[in-house]
Amino acid sequence: MNQQLSADTRPTSPTSPAPAATGDSPSAVLAVPPAPPAEAAALLRAALARHTDVAADLATGAPAFPLVDSRSTAAWDQGHVPGAVHLLTASIPALADRLLDRARPVVTYCWGPGCDGATRASLALAEQGFRVKEMLGGFEYWVREGFAYDTAEGPRTPAPDPLTAPLRAADDCGC
Repeated sequence: MNQQLSADTRPTSPTSPAPAATGDSPSAVLAVPPAPPAEAAALLRAALARHTDVAADLATGAPAFPLVDSRSTAAWDQGHVPGAVHLLTASIPALADRLLDRARPVVTYCWGPGCDGATRASLALAEQGFRVKEMLGGFEYWVREGFAYDTAEGPRTPAPDPLTAPLRAADDCGC
C-alpha cells in the first residue's frame, strides 16, 4: 500500500482521511486511521467467530454447546458456571474426546479478561479438531453480572455490579 507523509509526518493512505486534530495536538484515537469498512467488517466478523456472550443461550437451559471451564480444581470449587464441564487445559489431549462431542462447537472460559487460560484451552481443543469460541469476560464477569454460580459449598447468586450489568433483571443492556 502506498503511504504518503502528511505535514506532521504521520503516515496516511490515499483511501483513508488524515487523522483529525484538535488544536495543535493530533487525536490519539485517530493517529492510526480506522480500517476501511470492508476490512473492519471482516475483522469484526472474525472476532465474533472466536468470542461470545453465553448468558442468553445458557438461560434457555439447553445450550447448543458445552461450556468448558479450564481452570484448576481449586478455582472450580471456588465457583463455576452451572452446567459447565471441568476440563483442565493440560488434560484436553487425553480427555476431550471422552467429555465432548466433536459435532458440537465448544465454548471455553477461565477467570476473566486478564487471563489467557480460555485462549490456551481453545487452542488445545482446536488442535484436537474441535470448533471453539471463548466466553467473553470469563468467570469474573459471569459473577459480576449477577448470574448464579455453583461452588463446592453449594449455589450462589451475587448481586450484579452496576458497572457491568443493569441493576434490574428485567432491564436489558440493549446490545
